[in-house]
Amino acid sequence: MKILLTFSIPLLCTSLVWCGYLEYDQDVLISKDWTHVGRADASDELKLTFALKQQNIHLLEERLRLVSDPDSAHYGKYLSLEEVASLVRPSELTQKTVHSWLQHHGISSCHTVHTQDFLQCTMTAEIAEKLLPGSRFHHYVRDGQSIVRSSGPYAVSDNVHQHLDFVGGLHRLPPTKKDGNRKQQKFKGEVHLGVTPAILRERYNLTAADVGSDQDNRQAVAQFLEQYYHPADLAEFMSIFGRTFKHLSEVDQVIGTQGEGKAGIEASLDVEYIMSTGANISTWVFSNSGRHESQEPFLQWILLLSNMSDLPRVHTISYGDDEDSLSTAYMMRINTEFMKAGVRGISLLFASGDNGAGCRHMGKDQNTFRPSFPASSPYVTTVGGTSFKNPFKVSYEVTDYISGGGFSNVFKMPDYQASAVEAYLKTGTSALPPASYFNTSGRAYPDMAALSKNYWVVMDRVPIPWVSGTSASTPVVGGMLSLINGQRFAKGLPALGFLNPLLYKLKGQGLFDVTEGCQQACLDEQVQGKGFCSAPSWDPVTGWGTPNYPALLQALLNERPEL
Repeated sequence: MKILLTFSIPLLCTSLVWCGYLEYDQDVLISKDWTHVGRADASDELKLTFALKQQNIHLLEERLRLVSDPDSAHYGKYLSLEEVASLVRPSELTQKTVHSWLQHHGISSCHTVHTQDFLQCTMTAEIAEKLLPGSRFHHYVRDGQSIVRSSGPYAVSDNVHQHLDFVGGLHRLPPTKKDGNRKQQKFKGEVHLGVTPAILRERYNLTAADVGSDQDNRQAVAQFLEQYYHPADLAEFMSIFGRTFKHLSEVDQVIGTQGEGKAGIEASLDVEYIMSTGANISTWVFSNSGRHESQEPFLQWILLLSNMSDLPRVHTISYGDDEDSLSTAYMMRINTEFMKAGVRGISLLFASGDNGAGCRHMGKDQNTFRPSFPASSPYVTTVGGTSFKNPFKVSYEVTDYISGGGFSNVFKMPDYQASAVEAYLKTGTSALPPASYFNTSGRAYPDMAALSKNYWVVMDRVPIPWVSGTSASTPVVGGMLSLINGQRFAKGLPALGFLNPLLYKLKGQGLFDVTEGCQQACLDEQVQGKGFCSAPSWDPVTGWGTPNYPALLQALLNERPEL
């Protein structure tokens, strides 16, 4: 449910697109779980992020294709941060126009990044509302969180409209903090009591020798929304569950603020499982938890990526939004940032979400599925979820009904997956949901999957069972890709980088195919709560399947894999 907030548009302005509105399709409604506590004072300090128009996006996309395609002579020949900056850096005219506009309004406290395509500026609410006509800043609170939002769409001056993609810090609500899907179950017989590192290693065929050894290999998780891991929890987790393999018990580096508050189950889950699957590999935590950051969960993290020349090669992120809650301009720009990471040889893994196909109510008796972003970005590897057929035995895997998946309504289907998706749509015609529920020409996801149900996590020094979600499967896959990167480095090969073009050419090599189970979706007469179902080869619930580590290692360890 959302509370409708009204806003006014100048009478002479008949279209938001032509009136200086950068994000004319951004949802500006405030959900009712946020309590309005009043207008922002004129003197309240805000930090806004200005995304300057970049150059050569088409060349960036082409370069990413070349460095990620194993059939290309440029495969693995990644760019440095400086080379990326030289390619996409905004024009002198764009930089001069935006800076002059800000200075004209008395705004001088601004910081840029190495690629010069973002500006973070501090100003008062009064100045912000004059700078961005239509904006009206208010305070809202929820569960101890305090945010500032604009209750209406914003515009910019005609002379700067063509030089900006969007302004961050006005819209986009942080989602509800995750507590994990926990439930207690009774069991009988000689069975395992939930997913642990040992169970994962047994199912995915990792031996005690499958641990990192390359000193320059690093992996990372990104945390948002005041989610913290506690070092004591990580040490306790490893002392309980890491006895059979070599591992690290401390994070090597925290980028950002590591809060002193209560540990978050999301952060604990991510850190504990990327470090137990990608065992003995240096791990970084990007912690973005400030008040401004709670407004724009990805911006601070992306700004860091655009400002650091030396980064871990694998990043996993267990966060997402509904596509329809975000502006197209925002998603397109974030998509470009993912391309910038990919051409540098960085693998970005995102959870596919825990709402199945989702459901968007369009009107009376009219529903559609609801894709998630960044899961739907063509330039990230998206990880879905599975469960054991027998939940208490290491058996084969079936679809976890919560596993997010589907087809984007924003991004077109990339060439690398077209044949796989076409085959699924043809062979599964009779079992497919009605065509009105999804966009068959959109980017389809996820790309692969892993177990997502009934994990053990240590939080506040206490082992907690039955934690579920694709936020569990994602760091597990990320850890294995880090192990494979280490093996590639030992052979003098480059990092895997953006994995999807190679993954789809492998056509399931090195993965366990998941062919049973369906995801949840709209509870209506048309689909009756059922979304997409898994099928042989690729499907929009589990992708190509789950890792068989030694086979996947062999498939990805060749400089020119046999396809």
